Amino acid sequence: MLFNRRSLLGGAGAITAAASMASVSKVAMAALPEPVMQDKPDTMPPLVPNTGRPYNPVVTLNGWTLPWRMNKGVKEFHLVAEPVVREMAPGFKAHLWGYNGQSPGPTIEVVEGDRVRLFVTNKLGELTSIHWHGQRLPNGMDGVTGLNQPGIPPGKTYVYEFVARRPGTFMYHPHADEMVQMAMGMMGFWVTHPKGKHPLIDEVDRDFCFLLNAYDIDPGAATPKIMTMLDFNLWSWNSRIFPGIDPLVVGFKDKVRIRIGNLTMTNHPIHLHGHEFLVTGTDGGPTPKSTRRFEVTEDVAVGQMRQIEFLADEEGDWAFHCHKSHHTMNAMGHDVPTMIGVDHTGVASKIRKLVPDYMVMGERGMKDMTEMDMPLPDNTAPMMAGQGPFGAVGMGGMFSVVKVRKGQKKGDYSDPGWYQHPAGTVAYEFKGSLPDAARFQSESPGLMPPVQRPKTDVEVKIRKPSGGHGSH
Repeated sequence: MLFNRRSLLGGAGAITAAASMASVSKVAMAALPEPVMQDKPDTMPPLVPNTGRPYNPVVTLNGWTLPWRMNKGVKEFHLVAEPVVREMAPGFKAHLWGYNGQSPGPTIEVVEGDRVRLFVTNKLGELTSIHWHGQRLPNGMDGVTGLNQPGIPPGKTYVYEFVARRPGTFMYHPHADEMVQMAMGMMGFWVTHPKGKHPLIDEVDRDFCFLLNAYDIDPGAATPKIMTMLDFNLWSWNSRIFPGIDPLVVGFKDKVRIRIGNLTMTNHPIHLHGHEFLVTGTDGGPTPKSTRRFEVTEDVAVGQMRQIEFLADEEGDWAFHCHKSHHTMNAMGHDVPTMIGVDHTGVASKIRKLVPDYMVMGERGMKDMTEMDMPLPDNTAPMMAGQGPFGAVGMGGMFSVVKVRKGQKKGDYSDPGWYQHPAGTVAYEFKGSLPDAARFQSESPGLMPPVQRPKTDVEVKIRKPSGGHGSH
């Protein structure tokens, strides 16, 4: 795993002096852990623990796990809240806020029973804090500014200390100016592994995690609009949008776990093709086995976590996405009129005399957008992008692919390329003649035909209220 390591304040003496001025506990007065930074948007290999209790590490989709140091039996981490530049897709970068060079910040992995100490340095221009979403901890460590602690001033470092009391899947995010800071991308993932064999937590071969987030960034711009409540135009996983989201690569017959956290402003029905999965956990912990059910779509509501598991026993490239259709698009406008079936070629030719680059949009639906070489402002993601083995995928936003392959070695997450379909297993064009249409054999006058039918059909007319849809 490659990281950029840099001294936060320029030397041990400066660090010690800064720590003495910051609101930290006595254990932090000697020196802070060196902050570890990451500026690549790639999915990094799992961080296998070399100190502390052993565990099977997770893989953060287009992200990484934060290293730690052991200090007298305590796991110490250093998070730096700061402005970052996040590549959301090739050719499109956003100016966000995050932690340690990334948005979302790095995943934190610990083991049930670990004593944890987290140094949080504020390099933003305003107060911040961190709430450890879903954790059991002392009230003063919960991170709600004004209620549990004073806000962390710019340039200061605070310390959070608690014991990871229960295994599960959690998040971290600010509880200070939350609307702004979360809209700017400040969030991260937390996984607490069980300390031993757990009756409700099975061992798996592959363990993935990612956060659902959303942004409103105008075409050609780079900074999110923080006042948006619903009309987001970039729906993302770990601040990446398709085709910038890496595939989830697994081996044939692997037991796979995927942990999903939602920090957007709406729910997301997450759908997996080709397999059924069990819902095995929430942010409340592992679910009782009596409540588990097989699904192909699981709704993840705002502020929730969901953990799903499945046996990857169908080879292929399987779509994995949010099933809200607008969430699998990018940079979409919300006030575009429907132009399906409207022939405006005559108007278009006149417009081109004034605007040479003008292009007809939406006459046959939106799929044409995937094949148009339309000029876009700099630093703008196309609405639907990504090429598959058979052409344009016609997706964007919250979309990726689970790639199931025979021969994929344990621990190998490299992209195996497109699936090579066996002969005769791909849908094909029918070129024969169609038979005459036949009436459905099930058609009948009904099980109990009426004794007397009206001589003429009666057309029922409904008068709609004049008030429109405002009362709905």
